[in-house]
Amino acid sequence: MRERLDALDLLELGIFDDIAQRKVNILRTKFEAFNEAIYRELRQAIRQGAGAVALSAWSDGGGGDGIGFDEGYDYLDEIISGVLQLELPDDAAIEPPPDMVFYQPTPARHVFDLIRRLGLTEHDVLMDLGSGLGHVPLIASICSDATCVGIERERSYVDCFRRSAASLGLSRAACFQQDARDADFSTGTVFYLYTPFTGGVMRAVLDGLKREAGRRSIRVASYGPCTAVIADEPWLHSIDNVGHRAVALFGVRG
Repeated sequence: MRERLDALDLLELGIFDDIAQRKVNILRTKFEAFNEAIYRELRQAIRQGAGAVALSAWSDGGGGDGIGFDEGYDYLDEIISGVLQLELPDDAAIEPPPDMVFYQPTPARHVFDLIRRLGLTEHDVLMDLGSGLGHVPLIASICSDATCVGIERERSYVDCFRRSAASLGLSRAACFQQDARDADFSTGTVFYLYTPFTGGVMRAVLDGLKREAGRRSIRVASYGPCTAVIADEPWLHSIDNVGHRAVALFGVRG
């Protein structure tokens, strides 16, 4: 699979004469058919409730070839994209409002790593604030017994999330179209942010999480530039001190 994906990338970049291009097209079609067969098998396993085991064969060990753990995307992202069938909608390039950030999915290896570290149970509710297409809650729903919720303001992203969840039979995955500042945090036990917003929006969301933390124990997970902002919150403390190498995990100070 990894070699086929690498080969497809090279074929996409190549410039060929007419005869060679026909051969390239045949080879590309064959490779894509092999990959799609694997994606279909994985989707079927997920529908049958065996998704965590099926995906573990691909996710154990992370991915990447000699790159730093925090750098870029790798073959695992291609696999997850093929399985979840998530595609950026046509309006993905629209300029976001002030304090909102252009959408990028969390690298898949970080999502699997976070799920392992969280040890989610059926009593947990994972909330992804600014969830985009929903990679984090969808993967967490497949790989754990937790209820997994996306909060996303863009309707087209929410629709894409819901189509994927319905296709895979993920009854514990949901996405709500709303501004994170207006979201109901009362059921969440873990809150995830991949720098979805900055400035005043981030401040309002963190204040809302602080109020929630005053009532009960929660955890906050973050990736990207927002981690430094969250680390400065006096009501939070780092649980495992991963720095910028992976998704950071914070608990509420006692």
